[in-house]
Amino acid sequence: MIEWFTWVQVAVAVVAGVLCLALGFAGRVPSDLTNGALALVELLLVVQLVVAIAAPAFGNEPTGSVLEFYTYLVGALLIPPAAVFWALLERNRWSTVVLGVAALAVAVMVYRMLQIWTVQQA
Repeated sequence: MIEWFTWVQVAVAVVAGVLCLALGFAGRVPSDLTNGALALVELLLVVQLVVAIAAPAFGNEPTGSVLEFYTYLVGALLIPPAAVFWALLERNRWSTVVLGVAALAVAVMVYRMLQIWTVQQA
């Protein structure tokens, strides 16, 4: 993982989450803005997948559990599409809130992935 890129991912996911939560609690139904915010979060996760696959070839080896890292990454990759699918099926304010919770969950997972990648083993 590249640390600065991880922090960009966390920041984008938090902003997307807060935006979706605010719009959802304001009574707004899912829109191109909210779904697009989750699409951006997903795009950054796909880039992270490519970086994670290529990083060991460039000397950036994970020091934590590789299996645990990729489990988090695959799980995080599944959350935004599932939330957007839900939002498209059930178009109400709570679907927008679900989009926000999904984005915040991804932010936490990406931060945890950074911890797994950079943990120092004894």
